[in-house]
Amino acid sequence: MTSSKIIVLKFGGSSLKNSECIKKVLNIISSRVNAGYQTVVVVSAQGKTTETLLKEAAEFAPNGNPREIDMLLTTGERASAAIVAMALESKGIPSISLTGSQAGIITDDHHTNARIIEIRPSRVLSSLSEGKTVIVCGFQGVSFKKEITTLGRGGSDTTAVALAAALDAERCEIFSDIDGVYDADPAILPYAEKLESLTYPEMQELSEAGAKVLHSRAVEFAKAHNIAIYCKSTFEPENPGTVIQGFENKGKIRKTAVAYEKNVLLFHTYESESENLSTIANVLSFCSEKNIAVKQIAFHRGYKNSMTGSFIISKKENYSIDSFLSEIKAKFSNSVQVFDDLSAVSIIGDGITDKPDILLEITSLFRKNDIRIAGFHTSSFRISLLVQTDLFEKALNLLHNFSKENN
Repeated sequence: MTSSKIIVLKFGGSSLKNSECIKKVLNIISSRVNAGYQTVVVVSAQGKTTETLLKEAAEFAPNGNPREIDMLLTTGERASAAIVAMALESKGIPSISLTGSQAGIITDDHHTNARIIEIRPSRVLSSLSEGKTVIVCGFQGVSFKKEITTLGRGGSDTTAVALAAALDAERCEIFSDIDGVYDADPAILPYAEKLESLTYPEMQELSEAGAKVLHSRAVEFAKAHNIAIYCKSTFEPENPGTVIQGFENKGKIRKTAVAYEKNVLLFHTYESESENLSTIANVLSFCSEKNIAVKQIAFHRGYKNSMTGSFIISKKENYSIDSFLSEIKAKFSNSVQVFDDLSAVSIIGDGITDKPDILLEITSLFRKNDIRIAGFHTSSFRISLLVQTDLFEKALNLLHNFSKENN
């Protein structure tokens, strides 16, 4: 469809937080342009702009209208894009900034957590053909109802990879303040080691488990279109970083990394046989109505035909969570129980759930170290365990050591 010399770069908020950081970003972009690439740059809001905007809005509207939240939050990326475009122009690099809608990013109508359903990159392509570097606002798009939408936490990653797919780009580079993907969060475990490469499933599970380097929806796009993603540091751009691509580990079980997600809520629903699935269905419908994202949904027929459903909600991924909790407790007071003060710790790797041995060893390890498990969930590449938040660092440390000792 297009030249194979297109490259997509994405810079997160920490890479744009001040003038010195922006100068480093400009140098990286200039190097790609000078190397002959048609360059598309996706930017996040500067520093903690999104959090600041949310805090200011909460003073007046603690349970703000999701449409207006999207209108508010998208201003951060627009400011970043305009600043970078003007700075490049001043360096003699013709540039243009585009909002998500101008770049042709079409989403569903789920405000604050929309999904991309189509990319129509005609304006991006025409700008590239004019010799311009295109700066696109990450994290945002326009719905088929012509409403401004945002893509949820980490949505700029998804913008970048989706554009790389639509443009048939040669590569996609994701820049942050970390020089790749580590086998644990270096801020929590200083002895964490950088990984040279990961498969798409491993990276997707890491992202779902709370790793902050790359958004899971971005990995979905990369996997579907076989796009290699290079996670690199803005401050050490020559460092090769970590590559995420489609190769699979065909050998022994591989315990790749550990991750965590602080402050999650565990919901249990209870219903009689006559109610069947009605209670959990009503609760999930209420969550959808309030734009609350849920995950790890389960339903079980228990003792004497009693039934229970469960799911998890991330506090960080959902706005206005406090007012939502008050509403759901009032509406379903007799059939829903909420467990707070929990965090999830996870171990990720190829084949780790093929046999129950690893899960049994982990639960035994936690029990010996006085860490009570409030629940666990497994998938093809991940084992996640819920523990008390005040014990999550201890649990993560044990899990990381277990991974190293048994690999």
